[in-house]
Amino acid sequence: MGGIVVIGGGIAGLATALFLARRGHPVTVLERESRSAGADLEADFLEWHRPGVPQAVQPHNLHAPVRALLRSEAPDVYATMLALGAEEWNDFEQLAAVPPQPGDSELVTLRARRIVVERALAGAVRDQPEITMAQGDPATGLTLDRSGPVPRVTGVRRGSGVLPADLVIDAAGRRSPVPRWLTAAGTRPAVIDSHPTRIAYFCRWHRLRPGAPRRPSSTATGGATPFALGGVFPSDNGVFATHLVVSTTDPTRAALRDPAVFESLSRTFPGSADWLALPHDPISPVLAMAGLDNRRTALVDDHGPIVTGLLPVGDSAIHTNPTLGLGIPFALRAAVWIATHAGHAADGTLTLDHHRWMTETLGPWFDHQVRGDKTTENNLALPPGPAGSPRAEFSPLAALPWCALDDPHVLRARLRVRHLLDRPDSLLTNLDVAHRVALWLLDHPDFVPPSQGPGRARWEELTATATFGRQPNRR
Repeated sequence: MGGIVVIGGGIAGLATALFLARRGHPVTVLERESRSAGADLEADFLEWHRPGVPQAVQPHNLHAPVRALLRSEAPDVYATMLALGAEEWNDFEQLAAVPPQPGDSELVTLRARRIVVERALAGAVRDQPEITMAQGDPATGLTLDRSGPVPRVTGVRRGSGVLPADLVIDAAGRRSPVPRWLTAAGTRPAVIDSHPTRIAYFCRWHRLRPGAPRRPSSTATGGATPFALGGVFPSDNGVFATHLVVSTTDPTRAALRDPAVFESLSRTFPGSADWLALPHDPISPVLAMAGLDNRRTALVDDHGPIVTGLLPVGDSAIHTNPTLGLGIPFALRAAVWIATHAGHAADGTLTLDHHRWMTETLGPWFDHQVRGDKTTENNLALPPGPAGSPRAEFSPLAALPWCALDDPHVLRARLRVRHLLDRPDSLLTNLDVAHRVALWLLDHPDFVPPSQGPGRARWEELTATATFGRQPNRR
């Protein structure tokens, strides 16, 4: 038999291969690219053209599960990331007057660019004897055994022929051709739940100059107006990204590609302004990403598995917009699950067990992302109104971030959700949090969530200076 074949050598594919190999499974990774990520960290970050991975040059939030799972499953990978410049950031460590509580040490964000994660994983995979990396040798199709009641994937086609497999892992990403291959082979179609969004992301990378402070005194990282989000992503090696988020229907969005306009707007948001005040140099143009959706793909429908011997992981299984930072934590969690359960690969229940786990464990977060993006999309697309919001439209939940600035118990609950340690609905059902927010509102009877950025008039004044790309304002 052929062991396990992983289609795709991105973060999901490399992590799954590594975790499987360290449990004794022989693994072959089929990767379209002929090179490994991060051979030259800085050059690869911005100069490596990777149209299949548009998120590679966008900033990432590496939440608590990334650190926890790497320290557990691959401590060498974690050590390499730190050696490459990744930094740990614990929000509670910045609040010296707050007595620590059990679990606070888990609330750690890794500040690093995606390329740092990829390089560390690629190095570990290269040194793992059970893994064969077939770079520049992409999968072109699947072979199926149709003799049983449910078709079973038995191998992967590639340019050099068929590679037999006991189990195939689809880690080909958001544009995976695997569902199309299955349909072409005569299986029932994969179940795809897709939710397009009308949100556009823009970022620009900067590097602090030698001798500059490594961070500002403020810990602010972002702000929001009724029509835009803005903020900063501190990263590794003195690199940071400023970002802006607008609706794809905003007539000024094309002007954000102008570096001067982008920087002027970024300086109107807290967090971004603090970092841009430090001595620094831009190291990238303005990088845009749009046309994304929240999508999950299942190989189980109402009749049961459509195929066995095949499991999707990472963006092949669940692809989400970057606003909550779910992608890499999801990929690592799924990689661990597959590595732990792959010994049952001959059993057709593996497909059902995997689908059930994905639905119960990652599904609530996917639904949370869909709801949140729909709210963000609708809010950003609304015509800007007068300053402030009518009290009748105010939800107490909107006060939670502001209450958290004063109440460490509320901050802790909020951070545990942000780091995916508690379910996304836990803030709505936490009676202690609800009580504390209610008391805070009694002390702030006139509270309305403030706008943390420019007014619309100032926004349009700044975007009007763009030397290219501005669309006519037809409103």
